[in-house]
Amino acid sequence: MSSDTRPDTDAASTDPAAPAIDPIPRTSIDSADAAGALPTVADTSAEDSADGQDAGARPARAGTDGAGGADLEEPNGAGSGDGGVDLLVREGDVAADYLERLLDIVDYDGDIDLDVENGRAIVAVVGSDLGPLIGPGGTTLDALQELTRLAVQQQTGVRSRLMLDISGHRANRRTQLTELAAATATNVLEIGTSIRLAPMNPFERKVVHDAISSIPGVHSESDGNEPERRVVVSPGE
Repeated sequence: MSSDTRPDTDAASTDPAAPAIDPIPRTSIDSADAAGALPTVADTSAEDSADGQDAGARPARAGTDGAGGADLEEPNGAGSGDGGVDLLVREGDVAADYLERLLDIVDYDGDIDLDVENGRAIVAVVGSDLGPLIGPGGTTLDALQELTRLAVQQQTGVRSRLMLDISGHRANRRTQLTELAAATATNVLEIGTSIRLAPMNPFERKVVHDAISSIPGVHSESDGNEPERRVVVSPGE
């Protein structure tokens, strides 16, 4: 693992009758609207809009979406060997430069922390009063992460899977979703039927899948199409 700190800157078929649980209300946002006055980057496609793989725990093979989607794990060999780590460090540097310019444009103060973890660059913006950069349910943060990935890809020529967090939003969301997964698993074991959770982005679904995979007696899978794709928790290993 390597780290750095930047100085302060100016599913598969499921039971359709299963109950649905909405853990946290979410609001849609257009990435272009969220970008506002951000520095522009080339229009480049990225399969992995929020984070990592969306892995249905049982029906999917490792590194794929629960409905058999495209393999999103280590698509370019990043993180494999010293060359991979060097690429991830460069991704973090490019992302930090991009975000520093962004903070200058929107007149926000924040420290940029860089790290490499689990085969991806981790970029965190830490500061006060950064809520507008997170947005309702993290939607603005997701848009900024995608724009940052595109900026990195423009410089490196490689599709980036970097993770962007602002003021610990994703870390807090991970804790909430882990607790939701545990509570849902308990309910599934009690009632003996599947429970469908509210629609989530790939990052959120993966957190839930990871949490459910460690709980005996239940399994999870993803169902539906974006933006309504959701996790379904069912009894059985």
